[in-house]
Amino acid sequence: MPDTDRSLLDTLRALEVELHHPGVRCSAERLSQLLHPDFHEVGRSGRQYDRPTIIAWLADDHEPPKVVPDDFRLAPISPEAALLTYRSAHRQEDGTLVHHTLRSSLWLKTADGWQMRYHQGTPAAQPW
Repeated sequence: MPDTDRSLLDTLRALEVELHHPGVRCSAERLSQLLHPDFHEVGRSGRQYDRPTIIAWLADDHEPPKVVPDDFRLAPISPEAALLTYRSAHRQEDGTLVHHTLRSSLWLKTADGWQMRYHQGTPAAQPW
Protein backbone atom coordinates (compact mmCIF):
# COMPACT_ATOMS: atom_id res chain seq x y z
CA MET A 1 0.00 0.00 0.00
CA PRO A 2 1.45 3.42 -0.92
CA ASP A 3 2.36 5.71 1.97
CA THR A 4 -0.40 8.17 1.06
CA ASP A 5 -2.98 5.39 1.20
CA ARG A 6 -1.52 4.13 4.50
CA SER A 7 -1.76 7.64 5.96
CA LEU A 8 -5.36 7.98 4.77
CA LEU A 9 -6.24 4.54 6.15
CA ASP A 10 -4.79 5.54 9.53
CA THR A 11 -6.72 8.82 9.49
CA LEU A 12 -10.07 7.30 8.54
CA ARG A 13 -9.64 4.35 10.89
CA ALA A 14 -9.05 6.79 13.76
CA LEU A 15 -12.16 8.79 12.85
CA GLU A 16 -14.26 5.63 12.50
CA VAL A 17 -13.09 4.28 15.86
CA GLU A 18 -13.76 7.69 17.41
CA LEU A 19 -17.41 7.18 16.50
CA HIS A 20 -17.41 4.02 18.64
CA HIS A 21 -16.22 5.91 21.74
CA PRO A 22 -18.96 6.62 24.34
CA GLY A 23 -17.71 10.19 24.90
CA VAL A 24 -18.03 11.00 21.20
CA ARG A 25 -21.32 9.17 20.74
CA CYS A 26 -23.01 11.41 23.31
CA SER A 27 -21.53 14.64 21.89
CA ALA A 28 -23.89 16.12 19.32
CA GLU A 29 -21.22 18.73 18.56
CA ARG A 30 -18.53 16.16 17.70
CA LEU A 31 -20.97 13.95 15.81
CA SER A 32 -21.99 16.98 13.75
CA GLN A 33 -18.33 17.47 12.82
CA LEU A 34 -17.82 13.82 11.86
CA LEU A 35 -21.09 13.18 10.03
CA HIS A 36 -21.66 14.92 6.69
CA PRO A 37 -24.82 17.09 6.52
CA ASP A 38 -26.26 14.59 4.00
CA PHE A 39 -25.27 11.55 6.08
CA HIS A 40 -27.33 8.40 5.58
CA GLU A 41 -27.02 5.00 7.24
CA VAL A 42 -28.44 1.56 6.63
CA GLY A 43 -28.04 -0.27 9.92
CA ARG A 44 -27.39 -3.97 10.40
CA SER A 45 -31.13 -4.24 11.15
CA GLY A 46 -31.92 -2.99 7.65
CA ARG A 47 -33.39 0.24 9.03
CA GLN A 48 -32.40 3.53 7.43
CA TYR A 49 -31.34 6.60 9.37
CA ASP A 50 -30.55 10.22 8.56
CA ARG A 51 -28.07 12.47 10.34
CA PRO A 52 -30.48 14.12 12.84
CA THR A 53 -31.94 10.74 13.81
CA ILE A 54 -28.50 9.17 14.37
CA ILE A 55 -27.22 12.13 16.39
CA ALA A 56 -30.31 12.09 18.63
CA TRP A 57 -30.25 8.31 19.01
CA LEU A 58 -26.55 8.14 19.90
CA ALA A 59 -26.88 11.02 22.37
CA ASP A 60 -29.62 9.06 24.16
CA ASP A 61 -27.72 5.74 24.19
CA HIS A 62 -26.61 5.67 27.83
CA GLU A 63 -25.05 2.21 27.62
CA PRO A 64 -23.34 2.06 24.22
CA PRO A 65 -21.91 -1.29 23.20
CA LYS A 66 -18.21 -2.00 23.45
CA VAL A 67 -17.35 -2.14 19.76
CA VAL A 68 -14.42 -4.30 18.65
CA PRO A 69 -13.41 -3.24 15.12
CA ASP A 70 -10.99 -5.26 12.98
CA ASP A 71 -9.60 -5.76 9.48
CA PHE A 72 -9.83 -2.19 8.17
CA ARG A 73 -9.39 -1.80 4.41
CA LEU A 74 -9.26 1.30 2.28
CA ALA A 75 -10.45 1.84 -1.29
CA PRO A 76 -9.57 5.37 -2.42
CA ILE A 77 -12.16 6.67 -4.88
CA SER A 78 -10.75 10.14 -5.55
CA PRO A 79 -8.59 12.64 -3.65
CA GLU A 80 -11.78 13.74 -1.84
CA ALA A 81 -13.53 10.38 -1.33
CA ALA A 82 -12.66 7.00 0.11
CA LEU A 83 -14.44 3.80 1.04
CA LEU A 84 -13.45 2.25 4.36
CA THR A 85 -14.54 -1.32 5.07
CA TYR A 86 -14.05 -3.36 8.22
CA ARG A 87 -15.72 -5.85 10.48
CA SER A 88 -16.91 -5.31 14.00
CA ALA A 89 -18.50 -7.09 16.91
CA HIS A 90 -19.86 -6.09 20.31
CA ARG A 91 -18.01 -7.36 23.38
CA GLN A 92 -20.30 -8.50 26.18
CA GLU A 93 -19.30 -8.24 29.84
CA ASP A 94 -18.13 -11.88 29.85
CA GLY A 95 -15.86 -11.17 26.86
CA THR A 96 -18.06 -12.92 24.32
CA LEU A 97 -18.24 -11.26 20.91
CA VAL A 98 -21.74 -10.90 19.44
CA HIS A 99 -23.41 -9.01 16.59
CA HIS A 100 -20.62 -9.70 14.10
CA THR A 101 -21.06 -7.15 11.34
CA LEU A 102 -19.43 -6.22 8.04
CA ARG A 103 -19.26 -2.44 7.77
CA SER A 104 -18.60 0.08 5.03
CA SER A 105 -18.30 3.84 5.29
CA LEU A 106 -17.97 6.43 2.56
CA TRP A 107 -15.81 9.33 3.74
CA LEU A 108 -15.67 12.70 1.95
CA LYS A 109 -12.98 15.33 2.39
CA THR A 110 -14.74 18.65 2.93
CA ALA A 111 -13.69 22.14 3.98
CA ASP A 112 -14.32 20.93 7.55
CA GLY A 113 -12.13 17.83 7.17
CA TRP A 114 -13.10 14.22 6.56
CA GLN A 115 -16.78 13.50 7.13
CA MET A 116 -18.73 10.27 6.90
CA ARG A 117 -21.32 10.56 4.13
CA TYR A 118 -22.71 7.01 4.21
CA HIS A 119 -22.46 3.98 6.47
CA GLN A 120 -23.84 0.47 6.19
CA GLY A 121 -23.71 -2.49 8.52
CA THR A 122 -24.51 -6.00 7.27
CA PRO A 123 -24.79 -9.01 9.58
CA ALA A 124 -21.80 -11.28 8.99
CA ALA A 125 -22.57 -14.82 7.81
CA GLN A 126 -19.74 -16.18 9.98
CA PRO A 127 -18.42 -14.87 13.32
CA TRP A 128 -14.66 -14.52 13.73
